[in-house]
Amino acid sequence: MKWFFLALIIVPTLELTLLLWASDAMGIFPALGLIIATGLIGAFLAKKQGLKALRDIQDSMGRLQPPGEHLINAALVLVGGVLLLTPGFISDAIGLSLLFRPTQKIYKPIVGKIIQKKMRVTRIIEG
Repeated sequence: MKWFFLALIIVPTLELTLLLWASDAMGIFPALGLIIATGLIGAFLAKKQGLKALRDIQDSMGRLQPPGEHLINAALVLVGGVLLLTPGFISDAIGLSLLFRPTQKIYKPIVGKIIQKKMRVTRIIEG
């Protein structure tokens, strides 16, 4: 939990610093235009990837298979879309990396460990 609060302070500070640096380097309007463009492109990509993730979930359920991995893909796309709509270069970079299958492979083991840890805690509390 302490990491979450620390991230709430550090990430916006880094985003603002990077935005100020970019506006000095290329001008304020090109920097803002770049952030708006990545937000629009990101929204389009998130919608496209999100719809594909939903089709994958429906397809696996239609074959009577558990949609576990497809649900994780959908969650990564959702978080990526939110990050892309958040103004900033760092959030855009992370958001884009969450949308595509090759880079999702990096995040899946981390998400899997978090889910397993939460499931263990739930069992201990219920048990």
